[in-house]
Amino acid sequence: MRGKIALVGGEEFRTGCEEMDRSVMAVSGKQPASVLIIPTAAVTGPAKAANDGVTHFAALGGAASQLMVLDAAQANNGDFVAPASQADVVYFTGGNPDHLLATLRDSALLRILLAGQETGQVLGGSSAGAMVMGSVMRRPSAGGWVDALGIVPGVAVLPHHEGRAPVATANELRSDAPDGIVYLGIDARTGCLGSPGDWLVVGSGRVTVYQAGEFGQFDAGDRLPAGF
Repeated sequence: MRGKIALVGGEEFRTGCEEMDRSVMAVSGKQPASVLIIPTAAVTGPAKAANDGVTHFAALGGAASQLMVLDAAQANNGDFVAPASQADVVYFTGGNPDHLLATLRDSALLRILLAGQETGQVLGGSSAGAMVMGSVMRRPSAGGWVDALGIVPGVAVLPHHEGRAPVATANELRSDAPDGIVYLGIDARTGCLGSPGDWLVVGSGRVTVYQAGEFGQFDAGDRLPAGF
């Protein structure tokens, strides 16, 4: 059984995320779902980010806990990250995508997450947490594009997309983005939930799909085009 993935555009754990996050727990097939919050990306306030996530999912009926993986040493400590193998849902908060990518790449924690995908675990991430799952991601600190983890192949996530003009974004992507990638512009408090080839829009905003110089927009309840 292949696990589901939730790519969220940001502003996680806030009003407007409730139905989306109930859906994230529901696709685990467990009741209550055990939800593990990992605040690695939240470099300026990981404790608050983790506590916010635990409080949010607990209020929705989840069995929520936190795993304070803050650096590469912890991500490579097999005993420390072992709880990630037992969760029904693992959820990465937003924050600094460069730090999150460097922490997870080639780590023991990443190996656990990839194994979990093969056994039905749900893997979620908001903003930075979603960006690192694609094949490439834009680096806000240095500009340009960098290879990401490739958990969702052929895709890149553009978070916090609610303030962007799609025509202007399409033009930017044509001029500077890698070819052969589908770019998902995901609004805050909105997500793509599913697996490659089968994505459902959830949440309170919209997803804009950029592909081969064109774009389409999709609302909650819509399925994205097949093929990625």
